[in-house]
Amino acid sequence: MLKGGFTSDATGPAELYFESKNTSIEIWVDSISLQPFTTEEWASHQDQSIKKVRKAKVRIQAIDKQGNPLSNATITIQQNKPGFPIGCAINKNILKNTPYQKWFTSRFTVTTFEDEMKWYSTEVSPGHEDYTSADALLSFAKQHNIAVRGHNVLWDDPKCQPGWLYSLSPAELSSAVHKRIVSVMSRYRGQLIAWDVVNENLHFSFFESKLGDQATPNFYRLAHAVDWSVPLFLNEYNTIEDSRDWAATPAKYLQKLRQIQGLTRNAKMGIGLESHFGTPNLAYMRASLDTLGATGLPIWLTELDVLSGPNQAKYLEQILMEAYSHPKVDGIVIWAAWKPQGCYRMCLTDNNFNNLATGNVVDNLLRQWQSRAVSGLTDTRGFFEATLFHGDYEINITHPSSSAHSFVVVSTNASLQSPLTFQVSV
Repeated sequence: MLKGGFTSDATGPAELYFESKNTSIEIWVDSISLQPFTTEEWASHQDQSIKKVRKAKVRIQAIDKQGNPLSNATITIQQNKPGFPIGCAINKNILKNTPYQKWFTSRFTVTTFEDEMKWYSTEVSPGHEDYTSADALLSFAKQHNIAVRGHNVLWDDPKCQPGWLYSLSPAELSSAVHKRIVSVMSRYRGQLIAWDVVNENLHFSFFESKLGDQATPNFYRLAHAVDWSVPLFLNEYNTIEDSRDWAATPAKYLQKLRQIQGLTRNAKMGIGLESHFGTPNLAYMRASLDTLGATGLPIWLTELDVLSGPNQAKYLEQILMEAYSHPKVDGIVIWAAWKPQGCYRMCLTDNNFNNLATGNVVDNLLRQWQSRAVSGLTDTRGFFEATLFHGDYEINITHPSSSAHSFVVVSTNASLQSPLTFQVSV
């Protein structure tokens, strides 16, 4: 089955071409479906999907000590933390910048370190490892209850290596890579929620060119042996961003994933999509997520940003809406770590931490995707119902016949077909 999508800027007859670089084979196509959507229909589908996969109906029943339902008990529900992780990259600039800290910690629940955990940052010269900055950032994240993705163990781009690596023989390089994987992953084992083990493996092959075609699966096998507790991601760009990049199509991504899984059958794998967008093709993005989502593996947008331009904020909103509404997407990290000289491609604030248009988009969506405080009275059977976004909640129950009760509900972040029911003795 092939699936794709495109945006049409004109109305009229169209021809679809199916082509292969292999000219010796015939292509037979059957059961073609081309479904148009207006902008309004597309947005309506997103809204329906959000209601289905990001929200749940909760039913609370208040009863007395004899088990009899209590009517007219007052229920108040307050969300403490969203269930869907949305975060932003950070770097060491945040450690001594109070305004940056306040802006960041008031919004996000997950982060990735921009450079501080990468090999060229932690081992500038061979054998002299320095995790000072990464340790400090991890301590900061823990202090504020912010989850951290490990990024990255290895990067296949030849331009992104420690300088001393280039002169090593294959045997020396293999030994250095083994030491790197064991060092960084054992140091932070049990403290992270995921690892980007190999970065941009579909576009580059620095390690394969020196260590052979099985280098990447071998890296993942070792990574699994060192830290088996969290998903191991293959992190790649243009898999959902650009249909013209044949190196990183969903099919190519899945082919590489199967190669890795062939050697690491028991490893928890994850799909990391960098998401460095220009002009988004939402139809292609959705079709690609559908294809990748069929694996059942966790999918994260790991480095989301949009190229600078007059529509940057508009495009960012479209991409965030598409990702959040897709049932197979498990989390999003925005690639907008602040630096005085500017961010990588997209900032959310100015240098005084006042929101730019992109920051306003993020704030508006974060507010839209959280539940407001809810209160009401139980009915004659002692029930109170509410539809809430997945997340952690504090629930308070009061009744004239009893003292107040309070309890916390922790999100399963799973789609529920029937109401989640709690029975509380008051």
